[in-house]
Amino acid sequence: MQTKLASSIKDTPQGREAEAILRSCVHCGFCTATCPTYQLLGDELDGPRGRIYLIKQMLEGQAVSAKTQLHLDRCLTCRSCETTCPSGVKYGRLVDIGREIVEERVPRSWHQRLLRRALRLVIPYRERFALALRLGHWVRPMLPASLRRSIPPAATPAAAWPAPRHARRMLVLEGCVQPVTAPNINAAAARVLDKLGISLLRAANAGCCGALSHHMGAGDEAGDFMRLMRRNIDAWWPLVEAGAEAIVMTASGCGAVVKDCGVLLRDDPAYAEKAARIAALTRDLGEILAAEHLDLLTTLGQGERLAFHAPCTLQHGQQLSGVVESVLRRCGFNLTSVADAHLCCGAAGTYSILQRELSQQLLRNKLDALTADQPQCIVTANIGCQMHLQSGGELPVRHWVELLDRS
Repeated sequence: MQTKLASSIKDTPQGREAEAILRSCVHCGFCTATCPTYQLLGDELDGPRGRIYLIKQMLEGQAVSAKTQLHLDRCLTCRSCETTCPSGVKYGRLVDIGREIVEERVPRSWHQRLLRRALRLVIPYRERFALALRLGHWVRPMLPASLRRSIPPAATPAAAWPAPRHARRMLVLEGCVQPVTAPNINAAAARVLDKLGISLLRAANAGCCGALSHHMGAGDEAGDFMRLMRRNIDAWWPLVEAGAEAIVMTASGCGAVVKDCGVLLRDDPAYAEKAARIAALTRDLGEILAAEHLDLLTTLGQGERLAFHAPCTLQHGQQLSGVVESVLRRCGFNLTSVADAHLCCGAAGTYSILQRELSQQLLRNKLDALTADQPQCIVTANIGCQMHLQSGGELPVRHWVELLDRS
């Protein structure tokens, strides 16, 4: 793709990165075949190729309007297009750059600004989110049925976390939403790894990975992301230097962002080197278990029929298609077939709130695909997907490691 970027951005780090991505696109359109929003809307501007053209025009100095903002807002950042693209276009990074610029140039309505600010100031902070959830439970009986189901039930307290007792040690990201809505996931991971001779450690002061702020645009949101990521690096660093083998992610959405922190903080002189090492140490829980001997876990499934929902951040963001599925099969579970498994469920961080209509369409389509082969349970690898799927269906939806922990 030929480019002629405006002088105001051409020689900036952001401009150089965007230009390299734009020039790698060959206009083939393969991406449209696997784009969830293009499948729903049939509009070229709601597919990756159309959005790339909008970003290109913006970077070349053409006028930016609310229409540009709308089409970028509708993108799930699922990165299914990256898996499909034969040219290796880094669309996810390009759309992040495009969103930052459009946030600076196109003002939002007061109620949009208020909603987005509230999400940014509440969700990444565990205590604030827990308070908001308690308020949600209080008003839940007064809400319409469609909204009532979107509020997750009160979480069951996590079972015991095993004390560190093994020479092999790994860190785990505590996160923000997951400890409040499903605190047993990390505890289950710790117990499973303990059986395999690995102690899983929690770092004091570590928290949200910053994904929500990172994907919401520019300004304060971008600053929030950098601050949250630096805080986690500071919390993990002493344990990394003490010999932690890996930083384990039980939420694939967090994993995709932390694996990118080396790139995102590469221009930070104080953190670039540390961020690169953190990124290199980061592993999804499925990657960890796939590399271990699972003899103690191989009879857990007993043929139980599961439908596995592969989050976009796992299969497209981290390119780990089939890894968790192979672990589940090794442990004796029978995985049902799921049509169009590459398509997003519609959760996508705050997308289910900010783009509710499209999100609900994607949710209905995904649940139809997951339940078609009559599974006994749906399992997934990301807390956002888990809550979203449970809000729309009757079958239980759980994190897959909880099934491995049942013994």
